[in-house]
Amino acid sequence: MCSETRRRTVLGSPAGRGSVFGDLLRGHRLAVGLTQDELAESSGLSVRAVADMERGRSARPYRRSVALLAGALGLSGEDGALFAKTARAGTAIGSPAGQPGLARAAAAVPAPVAQRPAVHGPVVPRQLPPAVPGFIGRAGELAALDGLPGQAAGAGGTVVISAIGGTAGVGKTALAVQWGHRVAHLFPDGQLYVNLRGFGPADAPAMTAAEAIRLLLDGIGVAPARIPADPDAQVALYRSMLSGRRMLIFLDNARDPAQVRPLLPGSQSCLVLVTSRNQLTGLAVTDGAHPLILDVLAQEEACDLLARRLGPERVMAEPDAASELIRLCARLPLALAIAAGRAAARPALPLEAMVAELRGTPAWLDALATGDAATDVRTVFSWSCQQLSEPAARMFRLLGVHPGPDITIPAAASLAGISLSRAGEALRELARAHLITEDVAGRYAFHDLLRAYAAERARSQDGDSGCRMALERVLDHYLHTACAAALLLYPNRDLVTLNPPRPEVRPEALADREQALAWFQAERQVLLAAIKQAADGGFRRHAWQLPWAVAIFLGLRGHWREVEVTQLSALASARHLGDLAGQAQAHRFLGKALGCRGAHADARTHLSAALELGRQLGSLALQARVHIDLAWAVGAQGSDQLSHGEQALGLYRMAGHRSGEADALNVIGWQHAQLGRYQETLNYCGQALALQRQLADPNSAVATLDSLGYAHHHLGQYGEAIACYQQAINTHGEAGDLSNLGEMLAHLGDAQQATGDREAARRVWQQSLAILDDLRHPDATGVRDKLGKLATAK
Repeated sequence: MCSETRRRTVLGSPAGRGSVFGDLLRGHRLAVGLTQDELAESSGLSVRAVADMERGRSARPYRRSVALLAGALGLSGEDGALFAKTARAGTAIGSPAGQPGLARAAAAVPAPVAQRPAVHGPVVPRQLPPAVPGFIGRAGELAALDGLPGQAAGAGGTVVISAIGGTAGVGKTALAVQWGHRVAHLFPDGQLYVNLRGFGPADAPAMTAAEAIRLLLDGIGVAPARIPADPDAQVALYRSMLSGRRMLIFLDNARDPAQVRPLLPGSQSCLVLVTSRNQLTGLAVTDGAHPLILDVLAQEEACDLLARRLGPERVMAEPDAASELIRLCARLPLALAIAAGRAAARPALPLEAMVAELRGTPAWLDALATGDAATDVRTVFSWSCQQLSEPAARMFRLLGVHPGPDITIPAAASLAGISLSRAGEALRELARAHLITEDVAGRYAFHDLLRAYAAERARSQDGDSGCRMALERVLDHYLHTACAAALLLYPNRDLVTLNPPRPEVRPEALADREQALAWFQAERQVLLAAIKQAADGGFRRHAWQLPWAVAIFLGLRGHWREVEVTQLSALASARHLGDLAGQAQAHRFLGKALGCRGAHADARTHLSAALELGRQLGSLALQARVHIDLAWAVGAQGSDQLSHGEQALGLYRMAGHRSGEADALNVIGWQHAQLGRYQETLNYCGQALALQRQLADPNSAVATLDSLGYAHHHLGQYGEAIACYQQAINTHGEAGDLSNLGEMLAHLGDAQQATGDREAARRVWQQSLAILDDLRHPDATGVRDKLGKLATAK
């Protein structure tokens, strides 16, 4: 039976008046970067209580409330004592005179974060997901976690939170997030978060350690192109970047110890939170982890959860029905939240009637039952879905067809074949019913149990044909939006022929290159999942064209392994269709990816296959583009780069392809420079640059300016060389290759040293070395030697 919720009456200060304690509380809150909502969640108080104290409406706050606030703000020692003393005094602002404690408190109010001068230093990530609204209970677990930071620092810095028997929906992530916000102030260098997807739908495989490392490196500000391709090098870079930092790393939904171990920092100043349905005993045995086994809510905690969601009066009016509702929900926080949300939406309906309704619902999701047929999560999901409007219910079902891991309103509109406004209304209704979450603004995600249940309902109610049509619509959405985004990145890119989208599909309208980059970045995981689902589902055309559309972005971001995986899938689908153009494009991108990863022999095999397919198709532009790729790929092996460049130039000119002609001219010019023919370089690259400027193609002009600067330098024309390099670096945009940027900076330093400007050379060589070292580029050794010689020279 639920215990009665007690009410308090607090006499407040007159409206509009402040207090010394109120200002002190507000100052400390702003100093640690918390909103009133976040401080309320961290302390366990209500938002109204925090607001009243800051405004001076609580004359003398309860001692327990003050202690909870001090703990949430990380106040101890002299600061904590002053905080408590100021609260007990309860004096309004303007009257601290003659009261040294209050005068000192007024002077001790910290400056808000917004008023502090900007600090330029390492990226300080704040990636913890939002705290769960209405989080309640888990006092014992939170207390156990509170004692861990000191212990963890001496034992690997790892905490494992797992559920008994691998039960899903028990609130592992909610507890970890709650505690993470509670102790965030202990980790001034920031918090990182990665969902490892260890447990989820079959079509959303667990994240590899390499994928997770890249996300973590992104989070601490490492540019994607600086991340080395070798997995061991990535781990080494990750641990080096964390060395000496005090950071909290939250690894959510882990599969097993092997997935987690590469992600553990070497620095004991960091602390790692890991959640998993497994107990991860191996981490405790070999890595010094501290297991915390999380069970379902205690009866009293579950009762408090219902009371907070439904109001204590309603729960107290039907204590037996409330207890039975808790039993039917198996005391799982997720199931209870859904049940409470549905009950709150029907305030006039007795709880007993809702319990009877729940009992009458057929049992589903048998594999996830708790052992008692009446306490099945599927039952709660079914009961909640029955209360949805028809548009929201249909949207819920079709979301189970979507590849995941999350979806936007435009994509949901295409999935369901409805307008943007109707899609937004349906998603918001589902969010209110706790069936989906909006963890990132505008992006909606499923709990994995709900995704499985939604897919089951879609198959049952919409049939295989309805599910297939929905999947085709959303694949059309991503394909046509991705192709448009790719052309914004490279307007002169050769096109593939797309079938028109289905009439109900609404591809997103992207205005410029910046929007295209942002869209690709936000949708990257969805696009990868969509490619796999298209291949698995037999949507062969989507399965090769979608990899073509995303390959440029993945390459710009250095995700060459993802290019390789997606293009292998594309090649298989194109072969199944007998589509020679699709096969040629897949071979070409495979060759580029393998070349960038150092597999030059395999790269040449795929590029040679693409070249032969180009001949069979009679495509001059395709053959020319492959010759360009071969020039760079085989150049690292000392083959005849110049020959490939000349063949590309002839083919492009025959095809009337002017941007390609400019690329070929630069390739030829660069090869002449490697042979010591610098005047020839100026001739060919000068033609290339003029054409690129005529075509307004700054991306290609960067490489040509670097070639021109190199030739001018070797001709002793240092001023011209410096001007070319600086133009190239200034033009170098976000989509540029950092490897090229590192090389250009090294070349600029060479030219500056040649003019006698040793200080300028030192500065740019240091910039170059930082980039090349991060990339493990072979040129890093040469730049390091130059800096060493500069330091020892007199």
